[in-house]
Amino acid sequence: MRGGGLLVAGTTSDAGKSVVTAGICRWLVRQGVKVAPFKGQNMSLNSFVTREGAEIGRAQAMQAQAARVEPTALMNPVLLKPGGDRSSQVVLMGRPVGEMSARGYHGGRQQTLFEPVLACLEELRATHDAVICEGAGSPAEINLRRTDIVNMGIARAARLPVVVVGDIDRGGVFAQFFGTTALLAPEDQELIAGYLVNKFRGDVTLLEPGLDMLHGLTGRRTFGVLPYAHGLGIDEEDGLRVSLRGTVRESVVAPPLGADVLRVAVCAVPLMSNFTDVDALAAEPGVIVRFVDRPEELADADLVVVPGTRGTVKALAWLRERGLADALARRAAEGRPVLGICGGFQALGEHIEDEVESRAGAVEALGLLPVRVRFAREKTLARPVGEALGERVEGYEIHHGVADVRGGEPFLDGCRVGAVWGTHWHGSLESDGFRRTFLREVAAAAGRAFVPAPDTSFGTLREEQLDRLGDLIEEHADTDALLRLVEEGAPKGLPFVPPGAP
Repeated sequence: MRGGGLLVAGTTSDAGKSVVTAGICRWLVRQGVKVAPFKGQNMSLNSFVTREGAEIGRAQAMQAQAARVEPTALMNPVLLKPGGDRSSQVVLMGRPVGEMSARGYHGGRQQTLFEPVLACLEELRATHDAVICEGAGSPAEINLRRTDIVNMGIARAARLPVVVVGDIDRGGVFAQFFGTTALLAPEDQELIAGYLVNKFRGDVTLLEPGLDMLHGLTGRRTFGVLPYAHGLGIDEEDGLRVSLRGTVRESVVAPPLGADVLRVAVCAVPLMSNFTDVDALAAEPGVIVRFVDRPEELADADLVVVPGTRGTVKALAWLRERGLADALARRAAEGRPVLGICGGFQALGEHIEDEVESRAGAVEALGLLPVRVRFAREKTLARPVGEALGERVEGYEIHHGVADVRGGEPFLDGCRVGAVWGTHWHGSLESDGFRRTFLREVAAAAGRAFVPAPDTSFGTLREEQLDRLGDLIEEHADTDALLRLVEEGAPKGLPFVPPGAP
């Protein structure tokens, strides 16, 4: 096999495309197939830095890990990072190329990116046995089909067979499968090979009559019914919404080693980025991670995390409006732990000069750390390695803000004052020794009899999660049929489902 491919599309956003793509990648690599993930265009604030210093979606980095290959910019050539309701930063081949409104992007710029995106896909296909592509949203967004470079546009250009994933837990999956197919042009429908049901609970035999009727209506089969899987904790494409206040980050089910649990409250700031930074905390037995947006929810927290954000100045205003800024100041004065990461670190400083991200100019920050930040037009993208609390630490940096640290104890690239820490480094808590030492300091400052597990390996847990995804595909999908699709393309003679695209 060389240059095979498959596009995993979805009936909706969050149907499970990312995890299904990762699962197929892990299943294929376990069969000895050299496989790579691909997503032509991704919209996400959850990003990662590759070893060559390119910024890509974290979901594609996770899928690369599932495929056991090093992530590269080829796997996600276009990344859109929302900066508000109507504009995004456009990242092309891992580097920002400017801000653009949704109308401007879909009105012309997106079409100019089609050839570079297709070239990246073809380069991956030339060097791998198979490329498993992830779509975006739904392929049946008929208002956007003309400029599509991530769903049927790329599938038709590269002659990729398409499997459509539907989230049955939301309800209405049969209508979604049928309607998605029926809203596509005949040339697009030729590539829709069939469907994959995701997040099913219950007795699958009760579902089978519906799948048979769907086959009769569309002429397309269902390639599997994946059960609802708890506790996967795999990197997501989009940030948590503030409407999900109180959401608990999924973690391993294990009791604490000490007498106490450790409670972590994460401020759900606007345009939150890389909230996966706290996944390594949630992986620790006895650590409970919650996302919050009210000051009273910080009262029983042993550690408060102010996470990264695409809008530091906007996040500052939000913290003040919600009363969280005052609550953070009280915590600092009482010696209760606070950790700021990237934009959160900047917000904990004294002063921000921003003519780039918000264009707000001079803004006073929270004054909890002796740091002054100036936003530069050039984005810092790096994979630093260092030491903190006597432990080796690896991380990655994605920021326009340049920090001038004017005091405190050194802490990675930032500083520490009392129980307040700040750094630009994402991913630092995935370094097991550092995380354990940091949690011991937090527990001591919080007065908790919490003991970090001595053997928790975040990397091992992540591998186990990816293997679970591979197992879901292997055990609940028709893998022989999926492999034929990858090798041979969509079956010939698939029927047209009216009315088709208008």
